[in-house]
Amino acid sequence: MKGNKNMPFMSSSGFLIIPWLLLAESAALFSAGVSSGESTQAVFVFGDSILDTGNNNYLPTLSKCNFPPYGRNFPGGKPTGRFTDGKVISDLIAGDLGIKDLLPPYLDPNLGAQDLSTGVAFASGGCGFDPETIKTLAALSVPDQLKLFQEYKGKLKGLVGEERSNVIVNQSLYLISSGNNDIGLTYFLTNRHLEYDMTSYASFLVTQASESLVQLYKLGARKIGVFSTLVSGCVPEGRTVGGGEERKCAENFNELARIYNGKLSFEMDYLNKQLPGVKMVFVDLFSPLLGIIKDPERYGFAVTKEGCCGTGYIEAAVLCNQLSPFTCANTSEFIFWDSVHPTEKANRILVSKVRDSINELL
Repeated sequence: MKGNKNMPFMSSSGFLIIPWLLLAESAALFSAGVSSGESTQAVFVFGDSILDTGNNNYLPTLSKCNFPPYGRNFPGGKPTGRFTDGKVISDLIAGDLGIKDLLPPYLDPNLGAQDLSTGVAFASGGCGFDPETIKTLAALSVPDQLKLFQEYKGKLKGLVGEERSNVIVNQSLYLISSGNNDIGLTYFLTNRHLEYDMTSYASFLVTQASESLVQLYKLGARKIGVFSTLVSGCVPEGRTVGGGEERKCAENFNELARIYNGKLSFEMDYLNKQLPGVKMVFVDLFSPLLGIIKDPERYGFAVTKEGCCGTGYIEAAVLCNQLSPFTCANTSEFIFWDSVHPTEKANRILVSKVRDSINELL
């Protein structure tokens, strides 16, 4: 199968080639980088539902989870638009850094100065790097999220002044998670698999990711962590769609995820060399999550193939049904909350596994 004729060129080293004018423009905008003695001011997250803390509540999308049983183990037991039973990775990392316990969604109209100055989430559940993913799920694209970040910078400058605003922007932690929906939904469930082979599709996604990372750099980010995809073929939805009657891990899903993650890691190495003062780190979620799935008892889990709210077992639906009667009694036994998203317990373990990678940025 041939790749799309609009695929980017590859350098002899295997890196994707970003137009040099774009890199030169980015370098010209470089200001003093973050030194080892500077503290992290805030946390900003972009991408998909792994990091979304509720932005989709304010969007006309079907990719919502602001209803029970979501939020069952969240403080107060309320659904907040987080795609799990409690806290997501965004909250847990912000808490680990001592910045704040919960990272609010940027689209929340009730945000105050303290919320804005210590970080917000721009991530949108259903997001992907492939434009077809955005069309399907009507989420905010990463370019749309970056436009909101530019708007945010204007608000922040008005609140704290230009000098303080620049310090916050340049000395904060930036996290991005995307590609999960492109691989788990768009490639295998639309005609994308007819247009691209796996390698060319992964390259296409990484091109989109790279352009977004360069744009984020131009907007002032210097400490950037980019998450790999999850183990797409081993989440309940992947097992249902591609795992056969026994609902084994769908290896074609995992193969595409591995190809994409490998190319993304190499591209970040390339950008680290091209963008002055930046520090980008590839944060691997794939391997630690696969380790949990292969040895669940070690981490106190009993169920690996189904989500707590059951949809992954009975159908290929991604989200819990608001009226689902199948929600489990003991969330702590489950790795997954619904057909795709880990429980808060699993999220906490994943954060502990990637802590060293995050610390490289600080």
